[in-house]
Amino acid sequence: MKKYIIYIGLLVTGLTLGWLIFGNSSKDSTTSEKNSSESKTEEIWTCSMHPQIRQPEAGDCPICGMDLIPLEANNNSNPLVFEMTDDAVKIANIQTTVIGSGSVDAKGLKLSGKIKADETNSASIVSHISGRIEKLFISYTGEKVSKGQKIASIYSPKLITAQKELLEANKVKDANPKLYEATVNKLKFWKITEEQIESIITSKEVIESFNIYAGFSGVVLNKKVSVGDYLNEGEVLFDIQNLNQLWAIFDVYETDLKGIKTGNKISFNTPAIPNKTFTSSIVFIDPVINPTTRTATIRTTINNQNQLLKPEMFLEGTINNTSSNNTAILVPKSAVLWTGERSVVYVKFPDLPIPSFEFREVTLGESNGTSYTILDGLNNGDEVVTNGAFVIDASAQLNNQSSMMNRNLLSNQSESLPDYTTSTPIEFKKQLGLVLENYLSIKNALVNSNVKESSKNSKSLIESLDKVDMKLVQGESHIFWMAQMKAITENTKGIIEATNISVQRDFFNSLSNTVISTTKSFGVEQNTFYVQFCPMAGNDKGAYWLSKEAEIKNPYFGDEMLTCGSIKETIDENFKNKGTKIKNSPMSGHNH
Repeated sequence: MKKYIIYIGLLVTGLTLGWLIFGNSSKDSTTSEKNSSESKTEEIWTCSMHPQIRQPEAGDCPICGMDLIPLEANNNSNPLVFEMTDDAVKIANIQTTVIGSGSVDAKGLKLSGKIKADETNSASIVSHISGRIEKLFISYTGEKVSKGQKIASIYSPKLITAQKELLEANKVKDANPKLYEATVNKLKFWKITEEQIESIITSKEVIESFNIYAGFSGVVLNKKVSVGDYLNEGEVLFDIQNLNQLWAIFDVYETDLKGIKTGNKISFNTPAIPNKTFTSSIVFIDPVINPTTRTATIRTTINNQNQLLKPEMFLEGTINNTSSNNTAILVPKSAVLWTGERSVVYVKFPDLPIPSFEFREVTLGESNGTSYTILDGLNNGDEVVTNGAFVIDASAQLNNQSSMMNRNLLSNQSESLPDYTTSTPIEFKKQLGLVLENYLSIKNALVNSNVKESSKNSKSLIESLDKVDMKLVQGESHIFWMAQMKAITENTKGIIEATNISVQRDFFNSLSNTVISTTKSFGVEQNTFYVQFCPMAGNDKGAYWLSKEAEIKNPYFGDEMLTCGSIKETIDENFKNKGTKIKNSPMSGHNH
């Protein structure tokens, strides 16, 4: 009986504990589900064209005016944008820098180098007569030597014989003056002075040892003889180097040589003399690249009258390696991922709850020390990743998003043109028609090879482009138009800024491809346009343009080859895009 009472007590206790645990768990689960349900109702709204826009409610994009769409968690549809968690950013040590325009000259190119002796201020002290060294008045390497200083005393049997000949010739000087002159010249050839010759004739005694004097001031770099050595005529006793002027030699990588010219200022210092900066100008640039180090040397001269600098001292220099003071967008070299053909950076969208980084291809200009000049792809104020870009790129690749190795995600999307000819509103086509009219005026100016007129008409195109209401197209067509509009703007501005007809035609080539793609994708209203092609334009790669007339008038050559080309396609109000992109491929049957 007692046993049953114990069992019943244990059962009651177990039931009580079970109710406490599972009852509370159920309650917590209900609360968790409620909170989860509430969190799911909190939506974030974004713009499909500008993913940096994040708002808690629906509305219009503050940039382009497009309707905002709900942002699905962890489902970024833009292959260019890669999202990371805050913890991932910390683990990868992602660091960013806000870039902007700056003076190219303000960025110095850091160089390393050495002090070298000035080769133009070196000399060798040689013996002009053969004989044995009796005495040396310079005894060690590094000793200072002054011009005219006695260097050595030499015993020369040949010189003794020549002196005897001089004394004999002096006796018959009046009868045979040519013999006397010959013996005197022989001694002068051996660097015997006229004073010494007069002394020999006056004393009528042969001098057994003659002194050698320094003809150059400096320090002894090499001592090549000792007392008792026998010298041949012309043999070197000492190498002398003047250190009052030195060379500062720096190594420059071949990629940094483009903007460096003689006359550029270079400042440098040496750890041996802290807190002192030397400044000089480049006087020589080595015309040959070292095949092992891939560097060339540049040289500057430096005054060293105070003897502070010594050959072989290490140097750290800074050079302003461009010849102009034009401003440019500069980005740290650590931000650039380089594949050989393409250069890539990642740009962070500011002030977003989820760290987001956009894949950007950039065009690099000159190397400026620790930075690159950016010709295209970035704008002032962009926040670029300067540390950890490779980690982001690798993560994007694994996530099947655009990266250095996954560029085809972009190219595959643009292999064919979309067809919005049916869905595009008539009003948008009318506005696009005004853009086309200004494009045609640029084409006509280039046909006439008129630089000023094409620049003027390009400004009109920009004005008509600004009047196009982008809100008239929605969804994918809106995104496509934004990309086309950017390309049209950039190439048109290139025509405006160019002062050379050839450069304008290069920009017009790119502009034409974009305009043709835009026209084929959106269609036209009550107009007919002809896609025309010349296989000899664009450096014989071929180039397209759009025309309202079937008659060929080539904008790439003007009067030189006005009728070179043929009609590739016709675009009218019934045109339906076949999905093929404009390609610069040769054609047959063209006119000349």
